[in-house]
Amino acid sequence: MERKQEREDEMRQRVKDLQHQVDELKELVNTLLSVIVEEPDGVHSGAAPTLPGQGMMQVCM
Repeated sequence: MERKQEREDEMRQRVKDLQHQVDELKELVNTLLSVIVEEPDGVHSGAAPTLPGQGMMQVCM
């Protein structure tokens, strides 16, 4: 019976550790997505103004 309790405790700790890793990875993914979708001028709306004649070579990602 004691052995079963130890396994259950180990399993709970492992699940807790995995949940912590998942939470950290979610935060990282959200940060990376924010960086990817950010426009060059820092506007996130998708409606950033562009200057006439401004080519894509001046866009930095």
